[in-house]
Amino acid sequence: MERFDPQVLFDTAMYYVTTYGVKLIVALILFIVGRMIARYIADMTRKVMLKAKMDETLGSFMRNIIYYALLAAVVIAALGQAGINVTSFLAVLGAAGLAVGLALKDSLSNFAAGVILIMMNFFKKGDYVTAGGESGTVTTINIFNTVLTTPDNKVITVPNSAVLGGTITNVTANPTRRVDLVMGIGYNDDLLKAKKILKQILADEPRILTTPAPQVEVSELADSSVNFIVRPWCKTEDYWGVYFAITEKVKLVFDQEGISIPYPQQDVYMYTVDKNSEG
Repeated sequence: MERFDPQVLFDTAMYYVTTYGVKLIVALILFIVGRMIARYIADMTRKVMLKAKMDETLGSFMRNIIYYALLAAVVIAALGQAGINVTSFLAVLGAAGLAVGLALKDSLSNFAAGVILIMMNFFKKGDYVTAGGESGTVTTINIFNTVLTTPDNKVITVPNSAVLGGTITNVTANPTRRVDLVMGIGYNDDLLKAKKILKQILADEPRILTTPAPQVEVSELADSSVNFIVRPWCKTEDYWGVYFAITEKVKLVFDQEGISIPYPQQDVYMYTVDKNSEG
């Protein structure tokens, strides 16, 4: 039986420590320092973007992209320093990435759509939008989905691919909005009097803007009524308040002034036929 030699064991251990131990220590230091630098650069990028008054979501997104891209470079450099064949590692990583990409095709589609939504800034947090067939206030724009809160406080999560693939209506994008109302009166009512009353109602509402000027015009001689279009402008945040206030005020004032708001109706004319006159 071969005799155990402590000196040989010690010499072998020292060889591996001097050959690989230093490389592992350097690789570990490289990873720790590199990660700190990557985080610092990513955080500074986000701060610069926020100082430039860019959207907070875009700043956070770019911060994460830069951080993970730099971290990947640091990991590859550390592995190379440790003596690992990085070329083989990258080949395996590429093959795994292809397989994962095929399996997560829909998720990657949402990811790509999320990047475009954030970069193009179609809407931002707090906007009221109609997107992907849903309407609500934007709560969060995530990488894979957009979260909306409806007026009755329901939370809707819409995939970003559905948002980008359809029509996006940003209701609150502009500081002002036009309120579109249709008011009908009876054919026997005084048309000019009704028009004057409508204009006065708009003039008395303090939330209505004078520029652009409100519009009151006869738009249609309908089956049961003469219809006016009533189109005042207001601040976006005052839209529903103005809408409800004008609708209520018109009904009250029309009742007071004796102007009717007719129900849908049909007139039936009956004729008496003389049987003796028939051939």
